[in-house]
Amino acid sequence: MRRGGEIRKARQGEAGLLAQLRRPPGGRDARIMLLAQFLDRAGTGVWAASSVLYLTFVVGLDAGRLGLLLGAAGVAGIAGSPLAGHLADRFPLRALLIGCHLVRLGTLCALLVVTDFAVLLPVFAVTHLGDRAAKTLEMLFATRVAGERRATYQALSRSSANAGYALGAGLSAIGLAVGTRGAYHVLILANALSFLVAALLVWRTREPRGRGLVAAPPGGAAPGTAPAATATGSGPAPSAWRDRGYLRFVLLDIPMNLDDSILGVGLPLWLVSHTTAPHALIPAFLVVNTVLVVVLQLRVSARFQGARAATRAVVLYGVTTLACCVLLAAAAGGGMWTASAALLAAAVLATAAELMRSVSSWELAVSLAPPQARASYLGVAGMAQSVQKSAGPLLLTGAVMTAGPAGWLVLGAAVAGLSLVQRRSGLRRLDELRAVAERAAAQPAPAR
Repeated sequence: MRRGGEIRKARQGEAGLLAQLRRPPGGRDARIMLLAQFLDRAGTGVWAASSVLYLTFVVGLDAGRLGLLLGAAGVAGIAGSPLAGHLADRFPLRALLIGCHLVRLGTLCALLVVTDFAVLLPVFAVTHLGDRAAKTLEMLFATRVAGERRATYQALSRSSANAGYALGAGLSAIGLAVGTRGAYHVLILANALSFLVAALLVWRTREPRGRGLVAAPPGGAAPGTAPAATATGSGPAPSAWRDRGYLRFVLLDIPMNLDDSILGVGLPLWLVSHTTAPHALIPAFLVVNTVLVVVLQLRVSARFQGARAATRAVVLYGVTTLACCVLLAAAAGGGMWTASAALLAAAVLATAAELMRSVSSWELAVSLAPPQARASYLGVAGMAQSVQKSAGPLLLTGAVMTAGPAGWLVLGAAVAGLSLVQRRSGLRRLDELRAVAERAAAQPAPAR
């Protein structure tokens, strides 16, 4: 009977994507939020595919100033996640997310008239800060409306987001083919419009349950006491910045996001500079990634339900990343067909790593955080992805590819080793949290 129940649950978890989108965890509000995310990412895909060309050929930035602009924006984005988590503990989540969309709407519209580099810097910084804050708030929304089925919601979110990115990139090709200043302005307005519509859709949702002030009594907590305070419900509100165990998880999660830079930066540049594969193969990497994520994310998430299963996904992330790096190293020594096959297989493995990461990072960030301060903790956890987006490309271009094939092998081995450390650390913290909760439950209720 038990085995039959497990099979039924697995089949339910593998239900069709469209059916799940019609009836997502969280009901009506989740369905509206997924639509808002799809439109948001479609607009972002339009701008992401055209921004570098716009800044180069319309605004007239050289490579140095363009790199400085994007680097400064990435650094500003790092602050978006913890800021959003801090505010979400104190203000309505829905209002904050609408505010993020409207801020991005304003900064995108400013690009229609701003060409001065000194003004572009803060405009881009605010835009990226709003981007990261919005993603963290969407994550918090999911934890509150989807509850224990948050992994399924996350899978649906990633599938719809990737579909949105692909749609946006396809639409941008039309404007890029025209190539005029007016065509670029239409692309910018399309992205701005997506933020406006997303804000209107979020306005139609209801404030999810779980919002409330995390009131901190006088006094401070000793480092590492967050789990105990949470379990007993007494003491000061836990802070992720004083919780060594959680900060260790966030630090180790940074290299567990490197698949993003490998796919977006490493694969194309390695193809161009170190292999004989045709340049026309580069768009295929995005196609492979988008199709596989949309088709497989829900099934992968159904097989890694819960925090302990997520720690297994961490190890699989390390293994698939190592295999991806081995193929990249091998691609440099083969002919055109061999290199092309190796690079396409590496793109598949990088996507497999992304599928594992979307399960492990999401679930562990939630499960390792104290429920009463989950918003602020998840804000800190969101920094891992932001830091990787800023440091990952520099690591690949400045160290890994400079070292040649050996650089990829070292990177893959390092990520695989750190994934084992992350699994062990995550399991230890889960055991500590459970032990503290059991001790708290065994304590007699205070006399009235």
